[in-house]
Amino acid sequence: MTKTHRLMILPGDGIGPEVMAEVKKLAEWLGRHADIGFETDEDHLGGASIEAYGVPLADAVLERCRRADAIIMGAVGGPQWDHVDYNIRPEAGLLKLRKELDLFANLRPALVFDALVDASSLKPEIVRGLDILIVRELTGGVYFGEPRGIETLPDGQKRGYNTQSYTTSEIRRIGRVAFDLARKRGNHVCSCEKANVMESGKLWREEITRLHDENYSDVTLNHMYADNCAMQLLRNPRQFDVIVTDNLFGDILSDEAAMLTGSLGMLPSASLGADGVPGLYEPVHGSAPDIAGQGKANPLATILSFAMALRYSLDRGDLANMIEKAVQDVLSSGMRTPDIMAAGCTEISTDAMGDALIAGLEKTMAEAA
Repeated sequence: MTKTHRLMILPGDGIGPEVMAEVKKLAEWLGRHADIGFETDEDHLGGASIEAYGVPLADAVLERCRRADAIIMGAVGGPQWDHVDYNIRPEAGLLKLRKELDLFANLRPALVFDALVDASSLKPEIVRGLDILIVRELTGGVYFGEPRGIETLPDGQKRGYNTQSYTTSEIRRIGRVAFDLARKRGNHVCSCEKANVMESGKLWREEITRLHDENYSDVTLNHMYADNCAMQLLRNPRQFDVIVTDNLFGDILSDEAAMLTGSLGMLPSASLGADGVPGLYEPVHGSAPDIAGQGKANPLATILSFAMALRYSLDRGDLANMIEKAVQDVLSSGMRTPDIMAAGCTEISTDAMGDALIAGLEKTMAEAA
């Protein structure tokens, strides 16, 4: 029997609605041609929510997100909100969504498609075949630590301060995610922190080591200082399989790894919580307001995020594999959005890329029939 899944769609700002339109198109196509069904709900997040509701994430929208099987997001932010307080900026809506659902594990793959190997800033021989998964702790660390703020000192200077802290349970639960995923990949975890200068990093290393020794001794584990990891990602990125790290270092290292692939427009992500909690799936790229409404946005990162939702939240890895193959085939055929355009290729629009992907899926299904 066909199982129906509940999707919450949050297009957001900038190019978000454009790239999300292609995901909705794909979901509708799958509902007609594959043994899967979708009930979709849609509302605002980020700047669009500020304009509609006065807040970056309305409580009513949050409650509808809780009832979904998976949440698919576009992008948030724009220059018109750059000067408002942090707690009401568009990004605050995304942080609230992650925090309220306790989506503590952020998965960001850095995968170099064969057709885009020349788009990387590194030499092809260094990045060809690259397949890294960065597992970033998402709800702790310096982004959420207290106390935090800006204060005026007695001499009139101002001081900004944030608190970096982690507990044993926070470290162990993100470690379990990394080790479990490594068992399904190359069976190798590299844990990154700054144990040489930070107490939180020292505890991180101790707890990851203890977890490994107790439950995951079959997985290869090594430790690396985060600054060395940043260097090694440029020097020899294929040494990595799964990288697990904290919120701050994960933010930085995953962006660096993303650029190894040649374009932020190609990279998906997943934010996962406990069993029964809907995962949040979003492209790595931002809202790109400079190209919004022009049909230039690359929808593939959002489509690949939807594929991750099929794999991790909806238990349809078969359909995820099919979509990922279709992306590879479209790129190999030479069709490109402007961000990944290369000599000898054909530049196409956002919706044309979505149509090309569905055409590839139709061909795959026809061949399998």
